[in-house]
Parts: sequence; structure tokens; C-alpha cells
Amino acid sequence: MADVKDLGKTTVGMDANLAASLSYVFGWVSGLIFFLIEKENKFLKFHAMQSILFAAAWTVILIVLGITVVGAFLIPIVGLIFFVVWIVLIIKSFSGEQFKLPVIGDMAEKYSSK
Repeated sequence: MADVKDLGKTTVGMDANLAASLSYVFGWVSGLIFFLIEKENKFLKFHAMQSILFAAAWTVILIVLGITVVGAFLIPIVGLIFFVVWIVLIIKSFSGEQFKLPVIGDMAEKYSSK
């Protein structure tokens, strides 16, 4: 686990771990705000982008499940899984860990490094 001091400065004026965890709180909206405002901190930009992609995946999967009869029964289970992962992402980012989700984490790393 990285120490908060090792995460570098942010242009948003708060600790990188706090800003990274806040980027998950309101889904893609808070992720987009932090992604657009932050100019230098790679840790924060990664988590902000992962927040955007995670919220988008969550939305798309729930919509797809909602339009199928069988999928409608899976929505509570899938919703609970996404909720648990969302909580884990908030906790991991607050503890200073660059926790990468499969597929989404690689995409976030790619887009946040540009």
C-alpha cells in the first residue's frame, strides 16, 4: 500500500487519496469532474477515469439486463455485485492503492496516461 505522501501533489488542492475516492462517489459525474480538473497527478487521473468507465459499464449492463425477461430477475444480484465493487474501489483508492479492475482498469490506465 502506498503512503499518501508518495501519491504526489494534485491540482485540486486535496490529498490524492481523498480526491481519488471522491471521484467514485457520484459515478461518472464526479469521475469526469476530477478527470477534467486534475492536470498532473496520475493516481487521481487513473481513479477518475476508472470511475467513469465503471459507472458506464454498470449502466450499460443494467439496461441490457432490464430489456430481457431473464435479465430482469438478475438485476438485484448484479446490482449488489456492482455496489460491493464500488465500495471496494472507494476504500482501495482512499487507502492509496491503485486497484485495477479487469479490462476497465487497463482502459483507465491507457486513457489517464495521455
